[in-house]
Amino acid sequence: MTRLGFALLSDNCIGCHACTVACKSEHDVPLGVNRTWLKYIETGEFPNTGRSFSVMRCNHCDDAPCMTICPTSALFRADNGVVDFDDDRCIGCKSCMNACPYDALYINPATNTAHKCNFCNHRVEVGLEPACVVVCPTQAIVTGDLDDPDSAVSKIVARDKVAVRAPEQGTNPKVFYRGVDQASLDPTRTSIRADGLIWADTTPDHPTLTPAMEHHAGRGVIARTTYTTAHHPTWGFKVSGYLVTKAVAAGLMLVAALLVVLGHGSEQAAVGVVPPIVAGVFVALTGALLVGDLKQPGRFLYILTKSNPRSWLVRGAWILGAFAAIVAVWGLIGIADAGDALRVLALPTALLAAAVAGYTAFLFGQCEGRDLWQTPLLLPILLAQAGVAGGAAYSLLDLVMDVPATRTIHVAFLAALGAVALLIATELWSTGSRHVELATLEMTRGAYASRFWLGGVGLGIVVPAALLTAALAVDDPSPVVAAVAAVAALVGSFAYEDAYVRAGQSVPLS
Repeated sequence: MTRLGFALLSDNCIGCHACTVACKSEHDVPLGVNRTWLKYIETGEFPNTGRSFSVMRCNHCDDAPCMTICPTSALFRADNGVVDFDDDRCIGCKSCMNACPYDALYINPATNTAHKCNFCNHRVEVGLEPACVVVCPTQAIVTGDLDDPDSAVSKIVARDKVAVRAPEQGTNPKVFYRGVDQASLDPTRTSIRADGLIWADTTPDHPTLTPAMEHHAGRGVIARTTYTTAHHPTWGFKVSGYLVTKAVAAGLMLVAALLVVLGHGSEQAAVGVVPPIVAGVFVALTGALLVGDLKQPGRFLYILTKSNPRSWLVRGAWILGAFAAIVAVWGLIGIADAGDALRVLALPTALLAAAVAGYTAFLFGQCEGRDLWQTPLLLPILLAQAGVAGGAAYSLLDLVMDVPATRTIHVAFLAALGAVALLIATELWSTGSRHVELATLEMTRGAYASRFWLGGVGLGIVVPAALLTAALAVDDPSPVVAAVAAVAALVGSFAYEDAYVRAGQSVPLS
């Protein structure tokens, strides 16, 4: 067993792009995406300026988060320590792209599967060097076995001053840089300004410090990135929507279980039949959004047939399946008008509903490249949001059918809103890494500020809380007031989730 690694000698690199071109030629990499690429940064002020080059690529980490999160083990460890990939297993979920702290993965537009540098493993296995090593005119790329003290790469790592990208992530990367400017390895210390210079506007789609982030960073911005490659956010409105649809399904059954505990299990329509039907519809919508977000939707069953049990995508699929099954049993009991039997199902249904609402916290936790999503507050926020969604769903049902204990439901709805508000405020006031601070800034003062404040906080918390408080202040409130609060809460919940999901991906990683 070997541990192949790279030493990238930036002090030898002349920025010729030979490695990038050789990689594209060797692997038929389409235009617009790269397995390996060159990054230029400029430092200093005229006339004392300098340009630094650094090669960016997969770090073949010893503790590779992309392998852990991949639901089908399409990313795997070869015997020589290389993190390789299997096109035939990839479902295009893009979770590996958010798990990687180095922007190393991309979706190949020709195959709709995730690709990256694989160390030219097809060459290495037959005794050849990677294509980039062969073409480098200054021998700035060195490879070898890191476990062999006599290998060239081991000697460089042991003898010279080297650095790795994002060591704080704890992935143990096997790509070492010599003679590199630290600003090149930390993209939060550079900016891309469209000032009309020849290279300054070549990468408009690459995440960089936005005006809001740059103002906050202040003197932290010590260099300018003048050339790199574009990297696009991977998860958008479908993931934001899925967070809401599963919250509705879970929250509705949580409230139904509460009503059973309170002695209303005999209410056939309002407890036994309609809630499982509506929850089933929203579970189906959740599944449709998840499958629709895949780049290879026809392979979605691979999550079950080629499962990587360490991935929370797989575990989440198991939880959703178990929840759908128990909801179906609940519905059959309700149709049979055997309300007393629901007492037996109330606790396991509530536990599975909480699991459905909360498992995404662990999935996002595996996205190690997105520090904003690593907060321990995410789990309680998701559970509180499920309470809001459940109260909202029952408030809407109250318009068309007789719902028992509406006052209790409204109190629980209001309490859940208060919990969400308190948890979000705590999250905003908490300190975190530089990535967390920059992402939070983009969410609250940058591109997603209106979505967060007007949608998530104003429409999603303040408006429904005010309406519910008014409804609870009178003896016989109109169900319309609570229904309006419900619509506002659900729309606001989507706005908050969308701001949170997008802001988490806004901080540059390369």
